[in-house]
Amino acid sequence: MGLEAFNLKPLSRSNINISPNAIIGEGVRIGDNTVVHDGVEIGAGSIIGSNCTLGEPLTASYSDSNYVQPSTVIGKEAVIRSHTILYAGSTFGAGLHTGHHAVIREHCTIGDHCSVGTFGDLQGHITMGNHCRLHSSVHLAQGTRLGSFVFIYPFAVTTNDRFPPSTETIAPMIGDYTQIGVHAVILAGVHIGKHCLVAANATVNRDAADHSFLVGSPAVLKGDVRELVDAGGHPLYPWPARFDRGMPWKNDL
Repeated sequence: MGLEAFNLKPLSRSNINISPNAIIGEGVRIGDNTVVHDGVEIGAGSIIGSNCTLGEPLTASYSDSNYVQPSTVIGKEAVIRSHTILYAGSTFGAGLHTGHHAVIREHCTIGDHCSVGTFGDLQGHITMGNHCRLHSSVHLAQGTRLGSFVFIYPFAVTTNDRFPPSTETIAPMIGDYTQIGVHAVILAGVHIGKHCLVAANATVNRDAADHSFLVGSPAVLKGDVRELVDAGGHPLYPWPARFDRGMPWKNDL
């Protein structure tokens, strides 16, 4: 697919607003009507779609003359699709991909080769390891922590308020390699271990150990994922032993 399919234009076009204090890497392409604010750094080879806003700190107190916009660092070879909004103060590793209309709020730390799908909504102060995949319409509550290789499927939600509304919140933590099924809900303060599988429509309201298979609402422990096999009797988990698309171990299986 050519760059014209992304509606990309030279950086000098008047309908692209780039702060003189932004740092734009070599070979970056930026689409029409996109705004790049102070303190934004975009890594080499990145593609930024049309109608994006990068770095605007919507929580800023503009009446404070000492206010300094926090930096926003986007690693190399990002693909940020149209209408994405990235608030200020976040750091994104190499190879970030977003869908359309994704919103990632302030002070997130996201590792390499992560993706946030169309209408993804990350509510800020989130940490995420490497190679995480958030599918379309995933909502992560403020403060959610993800390990590496966590996949979260469409319409799944994390929450951070045990007794809403309140001013005391505690977000969930999800361990490496865990899979969260469609429409699952992870309630406030829950810790889910590594290599877990949370079934579609499950509501997880208590901690889960490594390798847990959780089903139902409220979710119950159905077993150990390492006991799950396909029709031929082959183990399904840990899933890295059978899946490599886009993973660093591709061609090593």
